[in-house]
Order: sequence, then structure tokens, then C-alpha cells
Amino acid sequence: MRQTILIFLAAGLAAAGVLANSGIHALQDKTEGAKPSKNQAPGSPSQGPQVDVAYKIGPQDMLQIDVWKEPEITRLVPVRPDGKITLPLLNDVQAAGLTPMELAVVISDGLKKYINNPQVTVSVSTINSRRVYVTGEVTKPGAFPMLPNMTILHALTSAGGFTQFAKIKSIYVLRVEGGKQTKVPFNYKAVVEGKKPEENIELQPGDTVVVP
Repeated sequence: MRQTILIFLAAGLAAAGVLANSGIHALQDKTEGAKPSKNQAPGSPSQGPQVDVAYKIGPQDMLQIDVWKEPEITRLVPVRPDGKITLPLLNDVQAAGLTPMELAVVISDGLKKYINNPQVTVSVSTINSRRVYVTGEVTKPGAFPMLPNMTILHALTSAGGFTQFAKIKSIYVLRVEGGKQTKVPFNYKAVVEGKKPEENIELQPGDTVVVP
């Protein structure tokens, strides 16, 4: 009888050990599965601003260039004032005026001389080429990155609001079109009260919001 009990105890301990090991292996597999593979292609977009696929790269933008399995070429690069970027093997590459996808094709074509089937991804890390300006009686006047669908109200919010001397009914936007400067009126009070919502226009790159 005593021997039978010992046999059952040994069998139970062995089964518990198997279950414990299985649980450990399952946890390890789950943890390892959550980690990015060292061989994972760098094609996924970096956590930069969400830009439209048709966005045209401009001077002073920051670009993340990812080349699959080529860490020496993969890097964050600025677009120079002349619209070009500098990369190993290729030296100067024209970037301004192209979409990220178009630039990726240009880089890939250039690298084919040195790398077999290069896989290139380009993403915009920081948008510096598209800016709007807010000046006058605001708490933080200056230049601000232009966000998608950015309106006058958005720009004023970025500038931290008004000073106590601001004439909020006489705000206007200075815009250059066709080489000529135009003046677009904006009555802040009327807009926020819902009386003139059409005055809260979307801004264009280079617009200046003036708060007298």
C-alpha cells in the first residue's frame, strides 16, 4: 500500500513538472513573439508626423531613410536648402519636390549598382518646409509647422492665445498669390460665436496671421 502511494505521488510530481515547463515555454514563446525580429524589414513607417501620400518633400524636412539589411546607409537625414540629401554611395540626391515614395524609388535605382535588389523606405520624420507664421498681439508669436487642414483658429491656438491688447475683431491673414500679397480678414469673435464660420479658412504654407 505504501509503495502504491509513493508511485502516485511521483507520477503527480512529474506531471506538475511537465505542466510548469510547458507554461514557461509558452510564456517565453509569447514574449519572444512580441519582440521585433532582428531580420524584420525596416519598411514600417517611423513615428513621425502623419503625412499625405502625395506630400511633396521640401527643404529643411527631416527624412528617415531605411535600407533593408544595410545599417550603414539607413539613417535620419535633413533636406538641405538646395533640396538635396546626402547618402553613402550616392552622395547628393534630389529630394525636394518628390513624394517619399518617389524618393525611395530614386534611391533604390541608384543603389542597384552596389546592392542586389535594394529595398528602400522613406518617411518624413519632421516637417519643417511647410510653416505658417503668427505675429502681433499673441503670447507666443513665431513660425509653426503647418499641420494637415490647419485653420486660422488652429494657428492662433498654437501661438498661445491673445494678449490683453489684441484687437480680435481685426485679425487678418497675409498671403502671397501670384507674386502679389493679399489680405484676408478674420473676425475672431464672430467666428467663435458661429456668425462667420467661413472666415476660418485653411491656411497655406507661408501664410502670416496678424493680430493687431
